[in-house]
Amino acid sequence: MTYQNTFKRYEIKFILTGAQRQMLVEAMDGIMKIDKYGKTTIRNIYFDTPDYRIIRTSLDKPVYKEKLRVRSYRRVTDEDEVFVELKKKYDQIVYKRRIAVPEYEAMDWLAAGGEKPRGGWSRQIEDEIDYFMQFYEGLMPQVFLSYEREAYYPAGAEDGDIRITLDSNIIARDRDLSLRSGVYGTNIIDRDLTVLEVKVPGALPMWLIRFLRENDIHKTSFSKYGTYYVTEVMGKHDKDRENNGGLLYA
Repeated sequence: MTYQNTFKRYEIKFILTGAQRQMLVEAMDGIMKIDKYGKTTIRNIYFDTPDYRIIRTSLDKPVYKEKLRVRSYRRVTDEDEVFVELKKKYDQIVYKRRIAVPEYEAMDWLAAGGEKPRGGWSRQIEDEIDYFMQFYEGLMPQVFLSYEREAYYPAGAEDGDIRITLDSNIIARDRDLSLRSGVYGTNIIDRDLTVLEVKVPGALPMWLIRFLRENDIHKTSFSKYGTYYVTEVMGKHDKDRENNGGLLYA
């Protein structure tokens, strides 16, 4: 598999209504074009500690935060390759490191304490992931999260180095945590809404700045995994406490 294994960029997020999404697609005509994959269903398994230490830290909005996930772009078999991704954010800049390994190797390594795969030129990334796993003791699969994505890139070289993604139908669950399984679970935002992510090495292009300003669209710190944790995991915990006679905010 040929793929880019390191990324360094700004990732800026916005929430769009259905109407705003359509207007953006029209505004991108001639400037951006959809990639060759068209609409893709992305599947992720997020790893965390039993007490959700990683996502709880991330929600505190520290200067530095990180997360580990396994990603595929379709339903896989155990022999299909998936991406093991270590994503870090420091001072607003996102760094992503990833390796491609067979699904059974990835899950044996990350979830069952199996041997670390050895991929030659990707060894440094494997070592970084291994260190992450040792630092966050007790890492385990915690959430399956999927969404439908359309990705756009510049129509011409003069349009700069920018990538735009539109994510919708964002679904998550905390059971059946396998990329071999189908897509089902809880919608974490309204089905009419879209998460717009703009990935750039520097400033936004002027055409996009004008579009956002004219349509009163503002950036957000929205996190898919974080939203699921707050609405479902914490929500269930609070509901259980209420049912057991406890105080909601004790």
